[in-house]
Amino acid sequence: MADVKIDHLVKNYNPGVARDVLRDINLDIKEGEFVVFVGPSGCGKSTLLRAIAGLDDITSGDLYIGGKRMNDVPPVNRGVGMVFQSYALYPHMTVRENLAFGLKIKKVDKVIAKERVAQASAMLGLDSFLERKPKALSGGQRQRVAIGRALVQHPDVFLLDEPLSNLDAALRVKTRIELARMHQERGSTTIYVTHDQVEAMTLANKIVVLSPLTDDGAASNLEQFGPPLDLYHAPANRFVAGFIGSPKMNFLDGMIEEAGEQRTRIKLDTGISLTASVDSRRGRAGDKVEVGIRPEHTVMLDDPRADNRITGTVQVAEHLGAETFVYLEVGGKDFTVKVRPETPAAPQSQFDIGVPTDACYLFDAKGQAFPRTSRFSRT
Repeated sequence: MADVKIDHLVKNYNPGVARDVLRDINLDIKEGEFVVFVGPSGCGKSTLLRAIAGLDDITSGDLYIGGKRMNDVPPVNRGVGMVFQSYALYPHMTVRENLAFGLKIKKVDKVIAKERVAQASAMLGLDSFLERKPKALSGGQRQRVAIGRALVQHPDVFLLDEPLSNLDAALRVKTRIELARMHQERGSTTIYVTHDQVEAMTLANKIVVLSPLTDDGAASNLEQFGPPLDLYHAPANRFVAGFIGSPKMNFLDGMIEEAGEQRTRIKLDTGISLTASVDSRRGRAGDKVEVGIRPEHTVMLDDPRADNRITGTVQVAEHLGAETFVYLEVGGKDFTVKVRPETPAAPQSQFDIGVPTDACYLFDAKGQAFPRTSRFSRT
């Protein structure tokens, strides 16, 4: 295992002509952590992973693995193992031969290589498939072979680039559980790229949220770095708040009616006023703001925590058995709420929902979050 330190990293494929892909990225990944890079397409998450692996050069800044500067070190000497989105298995080789091939190239002792293959095979449930060729395997089994091929190298840092994106929903869940178990057993420093924030929330010790650089005035496209629940409960800005959480957070426009240290009064553009448990002292009455409300933080009006009331028009209701999601239109904006399974919601009917004061997030005109003074709890 090894730590990974990234210091003011910049990546630009055509310096002086094109916009930066990555700008001023600073990360300190501790030994043994499982860190996930998330963000929309074009934010540079795979580029950052490839820069760590040495597959892409760094334009400026420094990369350290295990305390050693790696900018000019070839990929083979960085002590990293990488799993790509495509399985990239050798079709003419058996599973056993695919697992052992990298060790054979490195001329690892045959006894040691055999032991490593056996360990990886047992860990990933591949023992009964060792003599099969890739064409005789399912997609999930092929992905496990690709993961095992990297594992047998005993890398200091384990890199995975969207390894589950080619799998169906059931296999993604199963393989995700296997990856979590594998990390618990081995404790390898792991960096994982995905566009799926559910994968990020369930796998990561820490999450890196990246955004695309859309203008040259942005200081960096690293929006926030921290434990999953910190990003969920205390997003640094609107971008992170809208990206972390499923279904995504609702946003309503408004202005500050009354700023305060513990609570803030906001008047929405719909004409409704609501109270939020937010410290807005850096703002003032009349400032434009956005209120954020997570679908799962809404409550029914008979709940004693229904401090605020929002009314919308039902567009669609999804009854999922254990829960129901109702999709509303509120002041021209989409607004999703999670309600009791049996809750009636006829299309085009009016629907009232309660919002606790401590369920509200608040963002200024630049998208920066005001500090919350309490967190919503279902209990």
